[in-house]
Formats: sequence, structure tokens, C-alpha cells
Amino acid sequence: MMHWFAKQRYLIDYTVAAMLRRRAKNVGLLAVYTTIVFLLASVMLYSNALKQEASVLLKEAPELVVQRMVAGRHDLIPADYLEPLRGIRGVRRLEGRLWGYFYDSTVNANYTFMVPPERDIDPGSIVIGDAIARARGSETGDVLAFRGAGETLYPFRVAEVLPHESAIVAADLVLLSEADFRGFFGIPPGKFTDITLTVANPKEVRTVAEKVVSALPDTRPILREEMQRTYASLFDWREGMVLVLLAGALLAFAILAWEKASGLSADERREIGILKAVGWGTGDVLKMKLWEGGLLSMLAFLLGFTLAYWHVFGTSAALLAPALKGWAVLYPNFELTPAVDGLQLTSLFVITVFPYTASTLVPVWRAAVTHPDVVMR
Repeated sequence: MMHWFAKQRYLIDYTVAAMLRRRAKNVGLLAVYTTIVFLLASVMLYSNALKQEASVLLKEAPELVVQRMVAGRHDLIPADYLEPLRGIRGVRRLEGRLWGYFYDSTVNANYTFMVPPERDIDPGSIVIGDAIARARGSETGDVLAFRGAGETLYPFRVAEVLPHESAIVAADLVLLSEADFRGFFGIPPGKFTDITLTVANPKEVRTVAEKVVSALPDTRPILREEMQRTYASLFDWREGMVLVLLAGALLAFAILAWEKASGLSADERREIGILKAVGWGTGDVLKMKLWEGGLLSMLAFLLGFTLAYWHVFGTSAALLAPALKGWAVLYPNFELTPAVDGLQLTSLFVITVFPYTASTLVPVWRAAVTHPDVVMR
């Protein structure tokens, strides 16, 4: 065993020395290789981090949301629907929600208006997200005016700007009182946007959803797990779109591996011939070249992944954020919690390290099994 380790150490020493003799070529390969790993790893890390953030946030979402459907579209739900839902066994708590979207032509952005169930807001006052405050240049105490139902101008005093830490969920949020919300959107009393249900036993959520449809056939129940799957699918789709845009990088990697497998330079063939002439076996030559490909690919992988990690969690993925966050005008500024998916990391390692390392063996084997005189000519 000690002999084997000593032999591998000698092979590595010779391999490093040989790579340094061709440093210009190897530095170029390393730069291209690292860039490819960096781009692919950045997409995977950022998409996974966003999915993790969405999953954590949706844990606080209602277990069941009930919407009324009219002609296949979401419509306001009457307050009368609360009573049949309250009678369903397993429902612990339910409440009607008021929320909606408003397009602000001043900054060409959509806001989410909402009546918060957990806090009271004085009439004529609003609480806004930090992205709205930045876009409108507003702070606590300022007055913001929005044009509501009937083209009526509604002035609101900014009572509070939500903290930066809540930006991922509140960047475009406007909280206001129920009376102001109904007046602004022209929603009459006795109507809600939807109804949320809390179920006593989480395992019975689907059963409760079926009872909701039986009691109120014109409603659509939405489960929290369905919302989680939707967000995960959305980020997977965006990740796929970005990877398609990076097809050029993947093609460059394929060309790189193909070039490596297509043959050796004259200097490399001459080196192999000399090594065979001085007593190296075919297996020794293959091991040496395997170490060369492995060291280069591992170094490129480590550098690329480290740079990608810093790019995603140090700069909030400045290069990829617009594509993977979405195309909204008001981007939330928030710090991602570092999250690395082991399966994705393994997949990235396999598709970037193994092909290149394996591709080095084909031309080397051809040269190694040829007589040294023929190779050196």
C-alpha cells in the first residue's frame, strides 16, 4: 500500500511539472473550464436558493385557500360562504381576505394591496414595502396618491415603511384598512377576495378540500402543497430557460472535451514516446494523463463552484437575478440563505469533471500502445 501511494505521488509530481511546461495552454483551458462551471453552478445554486426561500415562506401560508369561480375565472366570494365552510368538520379557523393588484403608471409597476388580518391600520394611512418607497422616493410621513375606482384620487399618508429584511415578501406590498381598500377598489361590504382555512389535522387537508367542493360547487380549493409545487415548477422552468440561454457555454464545453479526445499535440506524443522508451508502461502513461485531466478538471470545478457560491450568496447573483427572479419592475432586495442541493452538486460534478477526464484517455491510449519509434517520428 505504501508503495502504491509513493508511486502515485511520483506520478502527480511529474504530471504537475509537465503541466507547468505547457502552462499557457493549460491556463487557457483552466480559464474556459472554470467559466463554464461558474455559469452552470450559478444557475443551479441561485435557482435552488430561491426555491428554498419560497418553501420557507410558504410554510406560513394558509393550509387551504378557497376561491369562487365564475365562468372559469377567479371572482369575489360572498361572506355568506363562511357559514357552510365553518360547518365542515376539521376546520379550526377561517377568515375572509381582501387583496388585489394595482398598476402604478408613475413607475410602471404593479403593487399588491392587502388588508392585513393581524394588525389594524388607521383609515387614510398605508404601510408600504421598501421597493415602493425607493421607486416613489417616499418615507414615513409622506403622502402618496393613487387613482382608484371611478378615477377618484385617493391620498394616503405613509405610516410605516416595511423593513429591508421583509423585502422578499413585501417589496411591492401596500397595507391599508378594510374601509380604504373597499372604497379604493369599489368592493361592496359582504364580499371578499378569497377565504383561508386552517385545518386541525394537516393530514386531513385534502379531505376538507373535497368537502369544500361538495358544500360549495362553484369554489376552487387551493392547497398549500400545490402552491409550493407551483413555485418549484416556476423556478425550474426559469432555470431551464437560463440553461438554454447558456447553451453556448455547454457547446463550448463539448467542443473542449471533443478537442481533448480528438488527439494529442506533437509535443505530447513525443513526450509519451520518450517515456515509453525509458521504461514506462502503458498503464503508467495512462495513469499520468488521468492525473493530468483529473487535476485540471478538479481545479476548474473547485474554482468555478467557489466563484459561483460567492456570486450567488455574496452579490445576490447580480448576473442572473433579472432572469430567475422574474421580470417585475420592483425587484426585492434580499440576502439569500446559503443552500446547496447535494444531488445538484453531484450532477454538476459528474457532467463537468467526468467527461473531460475520461476524454483524455482515448488519444493517450492510442499513443501509449504504439511503438516509441513510431510515436517520436
